[in-house]
Amino acid sequence: MLDPALDPIEQMPLRLRVAERLRSAIVTGKLRPGDPLTETALAEQLNVSRAPIREAIQDLENDGLVETVPYRGKRVKPLTVQEVIEICDMRQYFEVMAVRRIVEGGTEVVGLWGPCREMASAAASHDREALVAADEAFHRCLIQLSKHQLLAQLWNGLYLRIHQIMSLRIDEDVDLADIAGAHPPIVEALEAGDVDAAVRLVSLHSNALADFDPASIAETTQ
Repeated sequence: MLDPALDPIEQMPLRLRVAERLRSAIVTGKLRPGDPLTETALAEQLNVSRAPIREAIQDLENDGLVETVPYRGKRVKPLTVQEVIEICDMRQYFEVMAVRRIVEGGTEVVGLWGPCREMASAAASHDREALVAADEAFHRCLIQLSKHQLLAQLWNGLYLRIHQIMSLRIDEDVDLADIAGAHPPIVEALEAGDVDAAVRLVSLHSNALADFDPASIAETTQ
């Protein structure tokens, strides 16, 4: 008899696997804003045909991560200064709403401590990718604890751009310990049921994402 704990193997279409590989490269900053996306070169690099590359790039264009430049083809969509500001604004709105719902609902937030510990460990070992991954886990958990399905759905799309900005930002001289250290006070305020402190701390943290020169990662022309 088969072990019921064995999960079935998922057969993910090649288009989706290619899209996920390219999406990850964009949001982690390995493919940077303005980088060209050439079907032939990508097909050769990923050892696939051009068809799934073309389909995957279309998916990423739908995500807002890729754009078409007339007579030049596809490229990673550059971030404008206005987009960076708007993304940071939306992050603050989403997270303030989440912490208010968490406190008002008396929701248990112990699950946030795991990502906090992972961020501290990543900062101590100077592992930028691990820190960004733990940061994503923290904020995704925060949104999920708000128990608002539409908010969680909209957050998934927004965080693609937040992840991209954060990855590009920490390419600069940013103290990883400062980023990691901003999270435990948020959890402590939530555990204490102090909604004013939680809102203030999560707002400060959201604003810190834009505490750098956006022109360093963004096109200054619209």
